[in-house]
Amino acid sequence: MSTASVIELEQIQIRLGGLTILENVSLAINEGEFIAVLGPNGAGKSTLLKLLLGLIRPSAGTIRVLGRPPRRGNDAIGYAPQHRTLEAELALRARDIVGFGLDGNRWGPGWPSRKRNALIEQALEEVDALHFANAPVGQLSGGEQQRLLIAQALLTNPRILLLDEPLANLDLTHEREIVSVVNRICRARNVAVLLVTHDVNPLLPVVDRVIYIAHGHSKIGTPDEVITSSTLTELYGSPVEVVHALDRLFVVGADT
Repeated sequence: MSTASVIELEQIQIRLGGLTILENVSLAINEGEFIAVLGPNGAGKSTLLKLLLGLIRPSAGTIRVLGRPPRRGNDAIGYAPQHRTLEAELALRARDIVGFGLDGNRWGPGWPSRKRNALIEQALEEVDALHFANAPVGQLSGGEQQRLLIAQALLTNPRILLLDEPLANLDLTHEREIVSVVNRICRARNVAVLLVTHDVNPLLPVVDRVIYIAHGHSKIGTPDEVITSSTLTELYGSPVEVVHALDRLFVVGADT
């Protein structure tokens, strides 16, 4: 893993609608790191991704993404939004959905077909989706559809990959499969990954560090450093107990 920082936040504050979402957040993410972003609903996890995407601006503080202020439409960032299951009647093929990552929001003829098809094939291969590339997307499982969103995010050869709740509503088998795919991409491409999730347990074997956000504040470090009773009690401002059982972590007393 490289030590070159690709994301730097210094004393970031975000206020939306008169409410403080994040306060005095400072952190640095290195090239090739796999980071899990944790915290209760409404804590600001998705807001952090929007900040990096240039969709919102901080109320205070400094942010640098690849050495520059964030901006909309940065091809160096791949983004997979929260997934909604596509309708069963949808006739688009899996490869068509992936192709939207190149030209789905552009006017004109788009990419030359040969280069375009090669990029789509490569992305499908990286997420182990070639075997259902021509299947109607509405007939695919939630885990298979999630692979397509990740493939779509890879098409511009990003240096940063932002994944918003890719494990939501998946069973344990599909959770493990998605985690394995993302970890392989992170290591092979040396891309920095920020993956928003409610449950860190599927990621514990592979994640480098975690960012835990609660009550406007954050902590960053290894899971053993951050997911502790004392650290989470400090973040939540009330007693929280972290229980280790059955090779899993359980956070008790927090509104997650």
